[in-house]
Amino acid sequence: MVEATKAGFLDRTLRNLRNAWQNIAGSEYGAETASMRPHLPDDDIPRLRKQMLACLASRGGEVSARARAAALGRAYLNLDESGRRRFLTVLAQEFDVDRPAVDAAIAAVLAAADPDARHRAETKLKKAMEASRLRLLTQFNGLPNGIKFLVDMRAELLSLARQDPLFKPVEADLKALLAAWFDVDLLELQEITWRSASAALLERLIAYEAVHAIKSWDDMKNRLASDRRCFAFFHPRMPDEPLIFVEVALVSGLADNVQHLLDESVPVQDPQKADTAIFYSISNAQKGLAGISFGNFLIKRVVDLLALEFKGLKTFATLSPIPGFRPWLEHALSDGEPRLLLPAERKALKQVADGSRGAKGTLKTLIGNVATWHQDATVCEALRGPLMRLCARYLTQERRPDGKVLDPVAHFHLTNGARMERLNWLADTSSNGLRQSAGIMINYLYKLGEIDDNHEAYTGAGKVAASSAIRSLAKG
Repeated sequence: MVEATKAGFLDRTLRNLRNAWQNIAGSEYGAETASMRPHLPDDDIPRLRKQMLACLASRGGEVSARARAAALGRAYLNLDESGRRRFLTVLAQEFDVDRPAVDAAIAAVLAAADPDARHRAETKLKKAMEASRLRLLTQFNGLPNGIKFLVDMRAELLSLARQDPLFKPVEADLKALLAAWFDVDLLELQEITWRSASAALLERLIAYEAVHAIKSWDDMKNRLASDRRCFAFFHPRMPDEPLIFVEVALVSGLADNVQHLLDESVPVQDPQKADTAIFYSISNAQKGLAGISFGNFLIKRVVDLLALEFKGLKTFATLSPIPGFRPWLEHALSDGEPRLLLPAERKALKQVADGSRGAKGTLKTLIGNVATWHQDATVCEALRGPLMRLCARYLTQERRPDGKVLDPVAHFHLTNGARMERLNWLADTSSNGLRQSAGIMINYLYKLGEIDDNHEAYTGAGKVAASSAIRSLAKG
């Protein structure tokens, strides 16, 4: 049901965009690109190049310029994956910075004899440093849903740039444009409710939920019950498309199990009696906005709104996944790190292991069957100590080359000023939770009086704010 919902709304969105841009392009400008084949073979490239140059020429006034841009955008939408790659290759290779012009501008700056001449030369240098594709990409922003089109184009460029450095400059150019257009001061925070949200918006939430999949319409309704809240940032030019959204449960005490939190059979609680707001899912809805951060602003704004609405709320925390723990652990096991397990842990694991394999093989074997190991009480008891300790070590001690923590979710919350508060054993026993973190989840605590200090300590010196319980776990 969920996959059908995702596919259905995506197909409708693409179809509506094609139709809208066809109407703008009209027959005069649409004919040139309409005959381009989906895979964009070599003999279609000259027509594409001609259309791109026509967009840059800006002949015929604003209406004609919009029509040409719409025709070019519609041509891109009609291409398949290989065709879009060839389209973006043309942008990368033929509409880049004019390097001879840059060299000449640099020479003019160096030769400037007085301040006025240098200022004029520097202005020309700045202009020469801009790739011509920037003007081309900017034209799409003037079309209906044009900014969403560019966000999706960058999502494709991010994938291509990981495979081929040719696309990195185009991706960087588009990121710079989007970062300016998606300044947080331009965004609108909205609460999403079951009654106020359109069916189309709810479909989008189902499709974009990236942490805990929404399984059905009943699941969706449960997440918007009276003891729940959902907030999202929107851009004025993308009013029906959430950029990022957060789901909140109003509960008593720190939540320690996401299956219980999402259980549709659990009675709805009185939100006025809640003392804790649990942020249990934060989803970036637009892949093309990766690296353009506004998640920290979302959390702070939501905390302020909830504190105003519910005077009894004393604690603001998350129940968060630890997506990098299992990959890190498996890598450490493969490397055969000699001090990964303590002697007592080795002994306990050997008692439940099948055979007499070494500690590395034993741990791998016990957690290898993702579907069943957590259902065996004896195995769980043996694994709890070492996995909780290693997870605490991973979160607090394992670092990227820049000195920041390795886990991406931990990095996000620490950057926002949160504190690592508590690890929760078997808090997510879904296949995804077991695969990512052996079922372990963490509460990050947003203590209002400490957020700024925690943020500065982490972003400046890489210092991790963590509770004494987590630090003790990490030390073993």
